[in-house]
Amino acid sequence: MKEVKFDPNIYNTIRKNIRRYRLQKNMTSSELAEMVGLSHEFIRQIQSEKIAYNFSVDTLYRISVVLGFSLAIIFSIASAFNLSSALNFLISIVCA
Repeated sequence: MKEVKFDPNIYNTIRKNIRRYRLQKNMTSSELAEMVGLSHEFIRQIQSEKIAYNFSVDTLYRISVVLGFSLAIIFSIASAFNLSSALNFLISIVCA
């Protein structure tokens, strides 16, 4: 039987991806919260590594719809740590 590997840091991967895509859309946490229908504090907590893991699939789905990416991307380790994308994002900020 094939060994299954689970990402022990999946919540941090999700948090980083939410923040990354929110920033790429030039959206504040408050704007995301309003569009998703949640409090700004809750969105801030979702993005914080210091807060307990307490967000639902429904919340992740709503965030992915508002930010315009597939739900699968939010779980992607490659998305959270894609150096090329990070560099492109920084260049777009500097050149704006």
